[in-house]
Amino acid sequence: MSQAPDTQPVHLRLEDEVLVVCIDHPPVNALSQAVRAGLLKAVERAESDCAVRAVLLVGVGRAFIAGADIREFGKPPQPPSLPEVLHRMELLDKPVIAAIQGPALGGGLEVAMAAHHRVALAGARLGLPEVHLGLLPGAGGTQRAPRLMGAQAAAELMLSGQQLSARAALEAGLVDRLVEGEDPTAAGLACARELLASGARPRRTRDLPIPDAATAPAQLDQLAADTASKARGLFSPARIIECVRAALELPFEEGLRRERELFVECLNSPQREALVHAFFAERETAKIPEARAASPRPLARLAVIGGGTMGAGIAVAALDAGLAVTMIERDQESIARGQANVEKVYDALIAKGRLTAEAKAATLARFTPDTSYDAVADVDLVIEAVFEDLDIKKAVFRELDRVCRRGCVLATNTSYLDIDAIAAETRRPQDVIGLHFFSPAHIMRLLEIVVAARTAPDVVATAFELARRLKKVPVRAGVCDGFIGNRILAVYREAANHMLEDGASPYEIDAAVRAFGYPMGPFQVSDLAGGDIGWATRKRQAATRDPKARYVEIADRIAERGWFGQKSGRGWYRYPQGARIGQEDPEVLAIADAERAKKGITPRRFTQDEILRRYMAAMVNEGARVLEEGIALRPLDIDATFLFGYGFPRWRGGPMKWADMQGLDRVLADIREFAKEDPQFWRPAPLLERLVAEGRDFESLNRPA
Repeated sequence: MSQAPDTQPVHLRLEDEVLVVCIDHPPVNALSQAVRAGLLKAVERAESDCAVRAVLLVGVGRAFIAGADIREFGKPPQPPSLPEVLHRMELLDKPVIAAIQGPALGGGLEVAMAAHHRVALAGARLGLPEVHLGLLPGAGGTQRAPRLMGAQAAAELMLSGQQLSARAALEAGLVDRLVEGEDPTAAGLACARELLASGARPRRTRDLPIPDAATAPAQLDQLAADTASKARGLFSPARIIECVRAALELPFEEGLRRERELFVECLNSPQREALVHAFFAERETAKIPEARAASPRPLARLAVIGGGTMGAGIAVAALDAGLAVTMIERDQESIARGQANVEKVYDALIAKGRLTAEAKAATLARFTPDTSYDAVADVDLVIEAVFEDLDIKKAVFRELDRVCRRGCVLATNTSYLDIDAIAAETRRPQDVIGLHFFSPAHIMRLLEIVVAARTAPDVVATAFELARRLKKVPVRAGVCDGFIGNRILAVYREAANHMLEDGASPYEIDAAVRAFGYPMGPFQVSDLAGGDIGWATRKRQAATRDPKARYVEIADRIAERGWFGQKSGRGWYRYPQGARIGQEDPEVLAIADAERAKKGITPRRFTQDEILRRYMAAMVNEGARVLEEGIALRPLDIDATFLFGYGFPRWRGGPMKWADMQGLDRVLADIREFAKEDPQFWRPAPLLERLVAEGRDFESLNRPA
């Protein structure tokens, strides 16, 4: 009779005198309860079996241990705890070796640091990224890392959440040696046998002195000051620094207790819940119905129509992903500018020492500038990135329909315009899709993938495959004016305009939004993007604007003066001598006063709380409408849109998660209160009313698409 296969995620085998502990928990050997139990069983075996003289920890597959098991997030903890396992392991009187290949992250690196010796293969990546989830290393990482790499370096590693290469980890002191080859078991066994032959005793990390103990306190003071400025509003970074101070000031066991206290504080913080939601949202957006219904089309050659800032950024993103890119412009002068825009990105990287001239040349060997549409006849996907004018875009798509091969995906980078109308200009509307990149396109991570009425499922799947290759966060959107992000933005920006006309200054509104956690307020963003863009949009929408709806003309008065923001040296703020930071402008306040007087509005004061209540209520209410209309698949798609494209503070989880955490009943009560002043603008979304009536939240709608 054949035996049933071993389904345990930790396998033990004795090779000579070495107990080989294989962590086999696909896909990344995460530290689930079963893995922790398996590690504890291995420690107990090593303690009791005299045939075992050393222990080797190794991950099966491409990872050592990539961290906690995300499937356990938010659930009650199950024993054994990781700190308990690592305490027992570190106190073993037999050498424990960790052989690291692939990622050793979070709890995985804490396991390695509790081992007595660490060897790494060339592809190893080590890090403590808990800060990204609003947490800190809670299994001794804040106490062991300073003993291996120094307090300052350990704090910086934890605060950044970045990963170190194997070479960088060796130089930092996190690993003892680098080894050749691709077999971590062979490398680990060689190390174990060498240690046994030399009679080496366990070298416990807990017993090591902190190498920079004398200078670290002053360095941590400076790091704390810098962190308070850069990580404004975040909860866990200050606690990480406090844990490192404990490593300097307290005995190891007391430092562990302090780490645990601060870890629990982080665990109970609302920020942890929001950041975990953001973590999942980023990964869930790619789960769409079309991905199950169809496979992507071939994707190797791409074309970009337009060589301006956006077109060049898209071209760079595609080149960086290894694609061949053809750029089309209308004449030689324009294509020369487009080529220069592309090269400027790479030249800046060379100037910073992040790219070599040879690497630039190799990349640009895949770049073809041209002035004829015939040059894109054989590409797999083409992205139009010309001026935001419907007639111009229609003309481009007529040309693409003429020259592009059958099966080529035709994409438009429009921010607002009707993609169904653009698709109707072709004989192949099933091949047309929206790919709304955000500027700068080679840096910003959001990609709104806008599915038109007749877009084929395999075209949608191809767009999501492109996003994966470009390392973008893709969000599926439906067709409407502004899609998800810009549609919602238009509404909360209108709420800001109403407050402006009612008495708040643009500077008070910007300050309140920054205090919430945004890097910039709405009027600063307008100046950065260019006031002429919003002005053109308002003029385009004038014909369809509801005549009964309130319209604030202050922004038009600013634009009529040619004050378009940073590009003109003046907008809502002044930018003397090309300054990047704006100065408040008394003339802007005078214009606002004049407009109020014209309408007979007596200005009133707004507190920061009043500003934010209106700003966020407008955002959430329109988000609910976008959901109900099917423009967004799930609330998490709206959250991802604002987290990765609009500067929404990650530690608040996104607007829909924020609303859940506030309580939808409170948000709805605010909207109903504001409706007493302006019932036309403040109409509660039916979905929001229904969720409150049923005692549900937006999270309840985040089912798999």
